[in-house]
Amino acid sequence: MSNIADLIEEYILQRLASEQNSKIELRRTEIADEIACAPSQITYVLSTRFTVAKGFTVESRRGLGGFIRITRVPLQNIIYQDILNKINEQTSLDEVRAMIRYLVQNGFIANREAALLFQVVPVTLVKLNLKERVEFLRSIFLTLANFS
Repeated sequence: MSNIADLIEEYILQRLASEQNSKIELRRTEIADEIACAPSQITYVLSTRFTVAKGFTVESRRGLGGFIRITRVPLQNIIYQDILNKINEQTSLDEVRAMIRYLVQNGFIANREAALLFQVVPVTLVKLNLKERVEFLRSIFLTLANFS
């Protein structure tokens, strides 16, 4: 028999799968009654298995009018947002290359796109001041995100 956390996770994932917009709104008491568990166990599952790193956002409000709103966020959105957050005036060419390699290794861009970036980025960065570098790099990664 599965443990209670697995049952809670499975219940939530099934509910998410049945929704067209990858968004559900639940009540802790409903889940707790259906699975026969404590609401605190639901909170534990939400905080450990439905994280941003795993592709979910969770909004929660406790009390009588309380709810749990869970949204599945495409992983690529999270990856690109993380890359954009890491780009600043101190971002080195090696870090940018590592970001590009990561995108290739995880199938977000093709080898051909990476090869073009490996040629264009170093030449361009040399010609730009720090502020322009940040804008240029963010523009490149935003463009990749929009076409992924």
